[in-house]
Amino acid sequence: MTAASTPPHLHPHRIVFLDRDSLIATVRPPAFAHSWEEYAHTKGSEQTVSRLQGASIAITNKVPLRAAELAQLPDLKMIAVAATGTDILDLAACRERGIVVANIRDYARATVPEHTLALMLALRRQLVAYRADVEAGLWQASERFCLFGHPIRDLAGSRLGLLGYGALGKSVAQLGRAFGMQVQVHNRSPIEDDGVTQVSFDELLATSDVLSLHLPLTDKTRNIIGAQELARMQPTSLLINTARGGLVDEAALADALKNGVIAGAGFDVLSKEPPLPDNPLLRLRLPNFILTPHTAWASGEAMQKLADILIGNVEAFERGAPVNVVA
Repeated sequence: MTAASTPPHLHPHRIVFLDRDSLIATVRPPAFAHSWEEYAHTKGSEQTVSRLQGASIAITNKVPLRAAELAQLPDLKMIAVAATGTDILDLAACRERGIVVANIRDYARATVPEHTLALMLALRRQLVAYRADVEAGLWQASERFCLFGHPIRDLAGSRLGLLGYGALGKSVAQLGRAFGMQVQVHNRSPIEDDGVTQVSFDELLATSDVLSLHLPLTDKTRNIIGAQELARMQPTSLLINTARGGLVDEAALADALKNGVIAGAGFDVLSKEPPLPDNPLLRLRLPNFILTPHTAWASGEAMQKLADILIGNVEAFERGAPVNVVA
């Protein structure tokens, strides 16, 4: 823990960062009088409440703050989320208590789309499968100069389906078009984009060669891709998820991959993180499934931009003109 040298009682704001180790970046001090405490990580409701006693501003990336915790924190005036997703918070309880919630937006327009395309390319080009073949000595024993065995398909000419079309979805669409993909989208609101076709959810599932998810996790989107939705996809299709793990029924996906219902999947997120050992996707040992540990957002450039926006959100709140407000 670190704290400002000036006695906290002289400061109008006490700021507590609950999980500082979740952000590898320089976090500049807010440009107003304050005390500052930061913890590498915070676990459990009791520790969360204890550390936030007397705090007016809480900074959290993945430490939950539900109604039960908020009820014990009468001094809390703002929660600055060091991420885009706010499913860790009880937003209704925040509104009831007049707690301003601000999140981070538009910081990952390069890093998440690049990771998304990397997963698509790795699966379409069978990189995992062919690397395993080389490590097993199959290329060395081949009678030809090259090794076949896993079908390779181009992204060019294929149909990229996007479920959700916010800032990240639009950036993925731009990269997809650069690779020669035809882009189609299912989104709640109408889209005005000459390079994109808007389709129904059923059509998106049935006709996308690569389906990429770019939705927030809400009660309505939880498990939006389950066994029935996977069955409506083509057996040659890929499913990519760099958004939220809870969007997909993980047991259904594991079954679909093992039984050839779809051709492959690339995930950067799971329903619970860190994952539990019994998560069905962790047990998969298939060359057509790639799982990365929630790192799509984590380029050095993106994390520094996030840190700068984070403190900007805190400063805007202190000025009485909050920005990026969620609740």
